[in-house]
Formats: sequence, C-alpha cells, structure tokens
Amino acid sequence: MAKGTDFILAALAAEGLDHLFMVPGGLIDPLLPAIGRQTALTPIVAAHEGGAAYMADGYARASGRFGAVVGIGGPGLANMATAVAAARTDSSPVLVLSGEVARVMEGLGAFQDASQATLDDTALMRPLTRLSATVTDAAGLNHWLRHGLTTMLARPRGPVHLSLSRDVLTGDVDAAYAPVSPFFADVAPLSLTQAEAALTTVTEALTGDRAPRVVILAGAGVADPASAALLKAIAERWAIPVATTLRAKDAFPEDHPLSLGVFGYAGTRHATAAVFADDLDLLLVLGSGLNERDTMHWTLRSRSKAAAIHVNTDMDELTAHCEATHAVPGSARAFLDLIRDRLDGGTAADAGRAARRAWLDTIKAGPRLYDTDTCARPGAPIHPATAVTALRRAFPRDGIVLVDSGAHRAFMGHHWTAYEPGTYVSATNLGPMGWAIPAAVGVQCARPDRRVAVVTGDGCMHMHGIEVQTAARHRLPIVYVVLNNAALGNVWLRAHTEGPVPAALTSLPDHDWAGFARALGARGFTVADPARLDETFAEALACGTTAVVDVKTDKACPTPVYDFAAGVAAWSYHE
Repeated sequence: MAKGTDFILAALAAEGLDHLFMVPGGLIDPLLPAIGRQTALTPIVAAHEGGAAYMADGYARASGRFGAVVGIGGPGLANMATAVAAARTDSSPVLVLSGEVARVMEGLGAFQDASQATLDDTALMRPLTRLSATVTDAAGLNHWLRHGLTTMLARPRGPVHLSLSRDVLTGDVDAAYAPVSPFFADVAPLSLTQAEAALTTVTEALTGDRAPRVVILAGAGVADPASAALLKAIAERWAIPVATTLRAKDAFPEDHPLSLGVFGYAGTRHATAAVFADDLDLLLVLGSGLNERDTMHWTLRSRSKAAAIHVNTDMDELTAHCEATHAVPGSARAFLDLIRDRLDGGTAADAGRAARRAWLDTIKAGPRLYDTDTCARPGAPIHPATAVTALRRAFPRDGIVLVDSGAHRAFMGHHWTAYEPGTYVSATNLGPMGWAIPAAVGVQCARPDRRVAVVTGDGCMHMHGIEVQTAARHRLPIVYVVLNNAALGNVWLRAHTEGPVPAALTSLPDHDWAGFARALGARGFTVADPARLDETFAEALACGTTAVVDVKTDKACPTPVYDFAAGVAAWSYHE
C-alpha cells in the first residue's frame, strides 16, 4: 500500500521525470510531506500557478518527455488556463494535477471548492486539454493516471488534467505502477496507402531524368533531434533545399548550404523566392499545420504553383488544407524513413542533384535577409537587430534560446541563426506574452548541460517577470535579455499611426529591469550603448547565476516581416 501522494510521485519518477513544478496551497497540503519522503523529483516552487505550468511546458519541450505541474483547484487551476491552452495549441505534453476538496465536502460551501458540484474544474479544463477528468477515489488513481498519460502521449500530443480529491491524496493505493512512456518511445504511425502514393511522386521527382526542382518546408513535426538528423541526411543525399516554419527554425542548420531559412512570418528572402518560384515542381511539407504564419497569411494556397505533399499527424490540420496533391496522415519522421529506405538513385538522380544545386545557386544569389544594416547600427537607442546579432556572437552554438511574444519575435526569427535542433524554443501558435520567462526555468531544469537564454520584452516582463526570482532562488544560470523599448512593441507600431491616444495606450514606463532583477536575487545589467553589448552579454553569461540584461532599444523600428505583410495585403479568402 502507498498513500496517493506517494504513488503519484513514484509514478512520475518511474516515467523518467526529475522535476515537478508547483505552487503550494491548502488543497494539496498532503503532497508536501510526501515530497520530503522521496528524492527522485526536485520540486520547483513558482511565484504563480501560470508560471509553474509554463515551466512544465518548457521542461516538456526541452526534455523530450513530458512536464508535470501541480496546484490547487479553483483559483490555482484557473491561473494555469492560458499556459495549458498554449501547450494545447503547440501539442506540448503537460500533466496538470489539481487538488480538490474531499467528496463529503463537495457543494457545502467549503473554501475554494471547485468540484463538480460547484465551479467544476474539469469543465474549465476540458476545452483546453486532451483529457480532463475527476478522480474521487484512491482505488481509481492508477487507472486514471495511466489513462491520462496515454492520452497525453498519443498523437497529436497535448496537455491532460486530473482533478484529485483529498480522498485520493490521502487514501491508500493498492497497485503496482507500470510506466506508460515506453509504449510511445519510438511510435511513428503512418498511413501507408497515402504514403505510398505520395512516395511515387517523390520518387519521380528525385530519380527521374527530368531533374525537377524540389523544396522541403519543415515544420514542428521534424524539429526533434532524431527527425531533424534524418531530414538533414535526406536533404544532403538528394540536394533538396530546406525552408522551415518559424516554430521549427532550428530543425535544419541555418548555416547549411541547403538552408533557405524561415518561410512565412519573419521569413527570409531565399525561402520566399524558392517556395513561390514559378518553376518549383514539388513542395514537400513535413509536420506543419500550415497556419497563418507558416503559409504567409495563407497565400501559399494561391501563389505556390508546385505539386504539394502534406505529411502531418493531425488530421484536422490536413483536412483544412486539402489543396495538396497528396495528404498523408502520420509521422513526418516515418515518411522520411520511407524515402530513405525506398529511394535509390543512379545517373539520372545525379543529374537531378546537380540541377537542384544550380537552381538553388540562383535563389541564393541575392541577399538572404532584410535590413542587414540594422545588425550593427551605432548610436542610442539600440536597434533590436543589433542586440540580437550581438547576443548570437556571445552565445554558444549549442545554447538554447527561448523567444517570447512581441516585436522581438520577428527580429529573432529573421536575424538569429539557429544551428541545432532543440536550440530555438518558442510558443508560436497561441503565443502568450511572458511565456518564455518561466518556460526557461523548465528548459534549464531539463537541460542543465546547456546554456539557456531568453529574449523577451518589457511588456512580457510586466506579465511574468516575477518568475525571474524562481530562477534566481534556484541559482539557474539563465540570461534574460529584455529588449526594453518602453512600449508594447508590435501593438505600438500599429497604434501610434492612429493618433496620440492609441500611442499613449500602448506605451510603457521605462522601468529599471536590472534593478528589478537585483531585488529578486539575480544579477542585473543595463546597456544603452550598442558598443557595450558584447562585453555585457559576455559578463552576464559568465556570472554563474541568473542574470537580466536590460537593453534600451528603439521602439520605432519596423519589424522584418515584409514578405508576410505583403501576403496579408494581397490575400483574400476563397472557399
């Protein structure tokens, strides 16, 4: 027999977790002494339940496993709602556990009762998760925990929520837990019928004597290290240029000769030119949901003249883009495996590779990026691209950077160079402001062997900057770079053209974020002169603890999203 609390913690450890993110509260009081009875899980206490859930999300993305967060039901769980929604839209596996009153107290007016008899926490979480269920008896804990994890890890992945009554936490569990994660360790489902049909088209393109022009658009479905390695091998074998979506920016080395860079929001000239080329024969889309930003505001539908193959695990996303020549339900990695195992080239294939390289040379003859002069602009206030470029010089090649939501996302997406999978992390679908600040705590816990940095804005710091103290309390060597333009940058860029009131409503005080950091136990640095960026970033990276670098940046800088903006201006929707 084990108490429910001990059973849960042992189960999480058996699944391979080594950290648990939480905010204590009365409804989970029984969990606290249980944490003291074990050593496998390191508890990280966040300042806010939303921050704890973001940390679990970051841990999941960086570890390749899943993240776990626990807090009280009612207000605690409600505080997690945005974080859970962000995990859902990015298919990030997060286990959310919330404490609830004892069954006998349901509906009687107990403090913070959010059981099914009152607010019904499970109903709150149901639209945001793959599964939301109430567990009222310790006898059912083993079943519901394994069922929840199975639902979470099945594709498409996403968060699950279990509301645990006090009866569950304090009751006895008579079960031997068997881990679920191994069942999903190397699962790569693929619809072979559709895949075989698509493979015929790929084979003709790569091994025929006509030497068709082919481009791969790589999405999040190939951003994991194993899939990215396979993508790189196939691209090199067949000389296929690769563009990525913004979320999958790190799926293919951006300094590779076959790299086109990001396509879509904050994309490169090379990616736009290749994907929209009139003479492109085949576009192979791997693991992208083809949302607004991944498709240049959906203009991919109308502007691309190439045959298209879409491979994705999410059927909803596939059926929303039915213009594909072949829609293949399943794992992009499994489809790449099929290409590797089935294709063999001879003389004709050699000619095709040479022709694609020559075609790529014409695409890359022009400049890759926009506004390259801004990468080293002298004078104050500092241009965001100048700060991004300086951080890239100082940051290790294998370091992990988290990018928050705001104008800085565009500057990072365009000007940052990603070299390895897993080194560029961002919540790109829902994109809540401040996500990266606590998520970095989870990333650093999952990858203590890597340097971790966050590029965020002052608007994001207003929302979740308090989690810097969580990082500092645990002496996590995260470097937070605040591109401080005293404005809600992206919104201000639109609003200030509408008059003084919109401009004022989207402006912020120029806070001393370095002083804020020092008050929370972190190191603080302020940079107002671009000439001091290199030395300041080097000092922050070397200080051995949490550091915040307050970079005084210029808000009146157009973001490098020119191709995307042109797509928005030209686009109209047609069924």
